[in-house]
Amino acid sequence: MSSVGTGERRQLLSRTERRESILVGAAQAFARSGFSGTSMEDIAEASGITKLIVYRHFESKEELYRGVLERVFERTAEVFLEGVESQGPAGIGVTTLLTVARENPDGFQLLWRHAAREIGFAEYARELRAHAVNAATTLLKDFVVDQDLLRWAAETVVSFLVEAILNWLEFGDAGRDDQFVEMSTLSLQAMVAAWSGRKVTG
Repeated sequence: MSSVGTGERRQLLSRTERRESILVGAAQAFARSGFSGTSMEDIAEASGITKLIVYRHFESKEELYRGVLERVFERTAEVFLEGVESQGPAGIGVTTLLTVARENPDGFQLLWRHAAREIGFAEYARELRAHAVNAATTLLKDFVVDQDLLRWAAETVVSFLVEAILNWLEFGDAGRDDQFVEMSTLSLQAMVAAWSGRKVTG
């Protein structure tokens, strides 16, 4: 009886929803055991489905790993644009990354910590980071006085945000996320103010 109920619930998911759920399960499995230590059976188990269903959506483990990285990055862009439209750019970087990290902590860690250590995905992880650095460069270009330091500043901002959130996921309290956003935003503003020689308002 329970297996029938499970099958009925599975059928309620659209193809897009099923794909999303598999990516979440894959992120959990990869974050736990790494790429080489994770099998398609592990991913199916983490997703609560059969391996056959996984293969209906993804042809290989490599496609799944890359899919997890892509989805986290795409979601980051989505949340960032939504925030800029509603609140403006100040402080949005912290809120954006924390939102995505809370939605998919395993995927977030996979993209920003683990992928760079995987031989088959290190270059792709660097490409995605480069996109983030380029976005930071665009936001900072009107604040950094010495344009020769702009690339360094953008790299520093991205590194600060990523490490701050990874550490918050591990050591912070989700109930104090608002405080984390405030502290991190003030820290960023202080850094940028030092680089620009003028006060940066929130």
